[in-house]
Amino acid sequence: MTPEATSALALSLRVACLATLLNAVFGIPLAYVLARRRFRGQTLVDLLVTLPLVLPPTVTGYYLIVLLGRRGWLGSPLYAATGWTVAFTWYAAVIAATVMALPLLVRTARAAIESVDRDLERAAYTLGRPEWRTALEVTLPLARNGILAGLVLAFARALGEFGATLMLAGNIPGKTATVPLAIYSAVQTGETGDALLLVGLLTALSCVVLVVGSTFHNRLTPVEVQQTPTRQPASIRSDPGATRSVLAAAKRRMPFRLQLPTVLERNSNLDSGYGETPIRIYRL
Repeated sequence: MTPEATSALALSLRVACLATLLNAVFGIPLAYVLARRRFRGQTLVDLLVTLPLVLPPTVTGYYLIVLLGRRGWLGSPLYAATGWTVAFTWYAAVIAATVMALPLLVRTARAAIESVDRDLERAAYTLGRPEWRTALEVTLPLARNGILAGLVLAFARALGEFGATLMLAGNIPGKTATVPLAIYSAVQTGETGDALLLVGLLTALSCVVLVVGSTFHNRLTPVEVQQTPTRQPASIRSDPGATRSVLAAAKRRMPFRLQLPTVLERNSNLDSGYGETPIRIYRL
């Protein structure tokens, strides 16, 4: 492998890792807000987030130039104040990869968060948990597989980004040339061997990433349901204090993966003593 190909591979991995980290920092909270809040302008925010997924990458790259270029809306004040521009640097490649990969994470994480039962969150609220603690301790852990799948897909998208990177960062060997750009240059110059090697490496990495993403996406988080006896003792039916003692003892015997409070929801049949009485265990 030539030094240019090695440099392109190292840069691509660095760009993809940083872009995935930025997507996690900004994309997961955004997905939560879109899934759990209703606010004015939500449709517009959703549209702007999803737009890079359907626009040609070169169009998205052009918008980034208009925004961050030396004469851009944000780039011009930055250049006037510091004499530095983000365009045609490897930071531009990170920004382009982040923007192009963000829709995949947000849409996947939003669907995972929306699939979490709201009753579990309400149970946390009854225990005095604020919304931010409920999100961290209940919602996001239950949606973790979907979120991880979105992060994996975002990494794969950032690793293979070409059009927006070419527009904003350029194709400077050893500086901004990622693996897709290096493949393009190798084909243009007739270096078939380097092109085949880079194509093979990128294909193998993409396959591994997709397999990992599918594993997370297909994994389900089970909800455990315990059944009490069909007939409750008379002492439990008549003494609420004894009922609470039995439920507390059952709670202590339950194995929990998370060291967090548990809510036991009893069916009204518990007081009558007839029929099956499900006790639903909420993992909080």
